[in-house]
Parts: sequence; structure tokens; C-alpha cells
Amino acid sequence: MADLISLTGLRVRAHHGVYPQERERGQEFVIDIVMHCDTTAAARCDNLAHTIDYVRVTREVVAIAAGEPVNLIETLAERIARRVLAQDFVDKVDVTVHKPGADVGASVDDVCVTIHRERATSG
Repeated sequence: MADLISLTGLRVRAHHGVYPQERERGQEFVIDIVMHCDTTAAARCDNLAHTIDYVRVTREVVAIAAGEPVNLIETLAERIARRVLAQDFVDKVDVTVHKPGADVGASVDDVCVTIHRERATSG
């Protein structure tokens, strides 16, 4: 089964980046998360205990994004993906970290990285 629960456009002010001015001034990052799961049990019983608590996911992602600075948005995306995969019911996750204020020496709307990670299977 491939059901999806998405959280899009999560805005967090943080101090990630390679350059000193990025670390000093900070900037807005926008995060999109798509969680792959099976929502059948939750739909049948209409109970949050049987699905992904996206409020909890949001709080944890904000804590990671606003927390310890990293050089690369790739690193930030990886940290977020690992944390989301630790949630009950999440089988796979797609994480996109946007850096719309990135100074690349030209006019661009956005710079972003998207990663796809899956829960490790035992066996």
C-alpha cells in the first residue's frame, strides 16, 4: 500500500550554510515532507494512535531545522529524514529542503535538495 501524508511549506528561520554571513544573519528555509505509510487501520478505527502524528513530526522537524547549524542542506535533509523514519508507521520519506534566499550570484527563485529514504528492513 502506498498512502502518503504530506507536510509542505514548513518555514523555519535558521543559520545553515557554508559562508560566514549565512551563519551570522540566518535565513528562511522551507521544508516539504512526504511520508509513505499505510493509513488503512487508522481510517477504519478513526484513531490517531494508528497513524502518523503530523503535529509531532512538525515539532521535531522544526527543532532539527532551527537547531545546530550545518554547512549543507543535504545534511539537514538527511537529519530530518532519519528523524521522520523513526516515527511509527512511516515506511519511506521524501524530504525537500528549500533555500530560497541562497546567494548564488544570479537571480533564482529557489535552491533545493530532495532526498528519498526508506526504513531499514531487518533480515
